[in-house]
Amino acid sequence: MDLKELEAGVDPEVHWYYQSKIKPLIAYTKKLLRNNVPLTIVDVGSGSGFFAISLEREFGDQLKKVYLVDINYTAQEIAASVGNKIEKTLTIPDKIENGLVIMMDVLEHLEDDLKMLQNIKANSVGDNNHYFITVPAFNSLWSGHDVYLGHYRRYKIDTLNKVLNQAKYNIANTFYLYGSLFPMVWTARKLANLKKGEANSNMKPFNPMVNKILLGITSVDMKLSSANKIFGVTCASYGKI
Repeated sequence: MDLKELEAGVDPEVHWYYQSKIKPLIAYTKKLLRNNVPLTIVDVGSGSGFFAISLEREFGDQLKKVYLVDINYTAQEIAASVGNKIEKTLTIPDKIENGLVIMMDVLEHLEDDLKMLQNIKANSVGDNNHYFITVPAFNSLWSGHDVYLGHYRRYKIDTLNKVLNQAKYNIANTFYLYGSLFPMVWTARKLANLKKGEANSNMKPFNPMVNKILLGITSVDMKLSSANKIFGVTCASYGKI
C-alpha cells in the first residue's frame, strides 16, 4: 500500500478499494497452498504491509515466513522485526524458495521495471516460486493522481506481458480489475485533467454506506476479473518466476 494514501486518511482494513483488491490475491495464494508446501511471502514495495500481513492472518501456519521489503523502513523498524515471522527489510532476500512474490502497485514507481523483475528472478531458487502483480492500467486514465504518487507509467495487458516476458517469467494469466468502474473513473479523470489543478490522490475515506456499496460492486467484479481482457482501472498478472 502506498504510504501517501495512509497519510490521506485511507484505512485499508475498511476501504472498499483495498478490501476488494486483496480478494484475487487471497484466491491465488489459496490455490498455491493446495500442494501443502508452506509458502514464503515476499512483499516487494510493501509500504504499510497491508497485503502480506492480511495473507498471514488468512493462512497462518501455512505461511513459513513473510518479508516486507521497502526502502522506506527505518533501522529501528528493521531491528525490531529481525527473527520474527513477519520481517521488515530494505532489500529482496538473497534466496527465495517456495515463495510467492507480490508487487501490489509497485512497478509503475520504478524507472526501470525490468531490472526489478530480473533481480527477483536472479534470487529465485528452485521451481516453486510464483508472483502476483498489480499495476495501474491504461494511459487514458493518467491524471494528477499518478503525478502525486510518483508513477512513471500505466500498463495494458500487452505492455505488462512484454516486460514479464523480457524478465523470463512464466505468465499464467494477465487481466484487468475494476472493469465495472472504468467508465466512471475515465470520466472523472478527464474532467480533472481539464481543470489542471494541483496533483493529488483520488484515494480518500468514504461514507460508510457508500463504501459498503462500492465494496459490493467491486467484490462481484473481482469474481469475474480473471476473464476480463477488455478494460479496467488496474492490470494484474500471476504465474511462475
